[in-house]
Amino acid sequence: MNLPVDTDELTKRYGEQLAVDRMKLTVLPGEIYGFLGPNGAGKTTTLRMLLGLVRPTSGSVRLFGRPPGDLDGVGALIESPGFYPYLSGSDNLKVLARYSGTDPLRVGEVLAMVDLADRGKDRYSTYSLGMRQRLGVAAALLKDPRLLILDEPTNGLDPAGMADMRVLIRRLGAEGCTVLLSSHLLGEVQQICDRVGVVSRGRLVAENTVAELRGGTVLHIESDEIVRAADLVRRRIGAENVRESGTGLDLTVDPERAAWLNRELVTEGIAVRELHVRERDLEQVFFELTGEVAGHVG
Repeated sequence: MNLPVDTDELTKRYGEQLAVDRMKLTVLPGEIYGFLGPNGAGKTTTLRMLLGLVRPTSGSVRLFGRPPGDLDGVGALIESPGFYPYLSGSDNLKVLARYSGTDPLRVGEVLAMVDLADRGKDRYSTYSLGMRQRLGVAAALLKDPRLLILDEPTNGLDPAGMADMRVLIRRLGAEGCTVLLSSHLLGEVQQICDRVGVVSRGRLVAENTVAELRGGTVLHIESDEIVRAADLVRRRIGAENVRESGTGLDLTVDPERAAWLNRELVTEGIAVRELHVRERDLEQVFFELTGEVAGHVG
């Protein structure tokens, strides 16, 4: 089976700088795949190599079994979209439709899909950042692609626009379009993606479903004697299963052992202020995998 996206040992160097390091990326047919990483992690460089815009230093890229540059059935929005400022949004898309041999009737369809039908006749120069981003997505949809590659598609959108974009991406996935979505908005990815690839310093450090990456539930403990509590639970369940989280501890342990752990702590004279089961969110997993700190994702 020819996968929508399949890379092997994909590497890109700029002089001494290693931008992408032996990337092994697989995107399955019909899935919405989230591509996550902090600023400078190599996300956009990877996407540009997929589309044949940047030549790899080594390794291979295949889209539907074809080499990069063969973009039949592929639509993409990479970084900021570029259009003629003096033309309307509709006319800009008509230029692209003519160039790509697409039926011009498709222009009205894609404008409606991104909620720009009522502004299609306005000049591009009057568009807000969010409107320009939506027009870029409309351009990527012109050829009714089987694979849609989107780099930060919600950039510049207000909360309502982000929600609309989320609905659009879900609908495209439901209709069989494969979507590769690069985003720094972890909550958005958690809501709409089937699988996620996390990249750090040019390397793919994890690739799995959102549920598997989150690892199910954890047991959270709060205590005024957290140092003693941490020492005890590390001895009871193993240090690898204990992680400091704010003023408490997150334990990777069967929640049914909560009562036992509480009893062990109390027996040692350690008062437990709070003990509850909670699910890890994707943001927490992301920071663990990349070593980044909150506020530095991009």
